[in-house]
Amino acid sequence: MKISSQLLIFLPLALCIGIALAVQTAINSQLREYLNSPLQAALLSFFIGTIVLAICVFLQPISKPSLNMFSQIPWYLWLGGFLGAYAVSCSIYAAPKLGFLTLFGIIIFGQISTSMFLDQFGLLGVDKTPITWQRFFGGVFVLFGVLLTLQR
Repeated sequence: MKISSQLLIFLPLALCIGIALAVQTAINSQLREYLNSPLQAALLSFFIGTIVLAICVFLQPISKPSLNMFSQIPWYLWLGGFLGAYAVSCSIYAAPKLGFLTLFGIIIFGQISTSMFLDQFGLLGVDKTPITWQRFFGGVFVLFGVLLTLQR
């Protein structure tokens, strides 16, 4: 892999996303204890996130979409919010039961295997990238690592 200035920017950014997701799940799991419900904890988390995003969009110096533009969005692109709610809600429920290491190992394996499938067939607007033996065994090694985390 060629090291570029973009790589030097996006690798730490991606690492910080991983850190943020783990910390978010830990925080939301504690929030669940106060609210007695993973769904209520997820709702509060999304509510705060929606406020933050609304402020960011309002401050963004670009034109805002019209209502007509929303009607032109393909139906399947609306599933992102559903998938986010599913992921956050389920992680709040599963984290205390599985432990954070196992939970995120399984999540990462799910992301890797799904990403390989999407890349292989060029689905959902991504460029086609064939599954090579290196990519395949990288996914297998992640799965093996996850299996090792099951031993407490």
